[in-house]
Amino acid sequence: MVRAQGPRLSAPRRWSGVVKARRRRQPALPTSAAGPGRPRLSDHRILVRMSDTTPVGPEDQKIITLARSARARNGVPEGAAVRDETGRTYVAGTVALDSLKLSALRTAVAMAVASGATSLEAAAVVSEAAEVSDEDRAAVRDLGGPQTPVLLAGPDGTPRATVAAG
Repeated sequence: MVRAQGPRLSAPRRWSGVVKARRRRQPALPTSAAGPGRPRLSDHRILVRMSDTTPVGPEDQKIITLARSARARNGVPEGAAVRDETGRTYVAGTVALDSLKLSALRTAVAMAVASGATSLEAAAVVSEAAEVSDEDRAAVRDLGGPQTPVLLAGPDGTPRATVAAG
């Protein structure tokens, strides 16, 4: 019996299904001449200015930042974000079509409802407006209840007011 000479054929390798998760690298904090890990003076001024106007917690600051980014990214007059009972966030901008007009906050509440949220913890609107409209507060109240806080921030992200949805 004669065997053919040539490359050796083998069975194809099978995928084992095991995947190692890669750890994301944390971004380095800005440093100053004072030493590593210390914020630069300009960063400190921003933090102080924010906390001097209206103190907000880190989770509330997060939804303000998300609302501000939605406003800037889409080039709309308002950006909004809501946080549901599980901590998930929903972000939206103003919808201005010929056949459909929705404020950013009502759009964000609709997105939360469509995704299965049963309650809201907080809502934020970034706008040039001086106050949150009654219709927007009613949408938040319908899902989150009358005590749900609604944060209003200016286009620069500075909190202006916090009102209850009720």
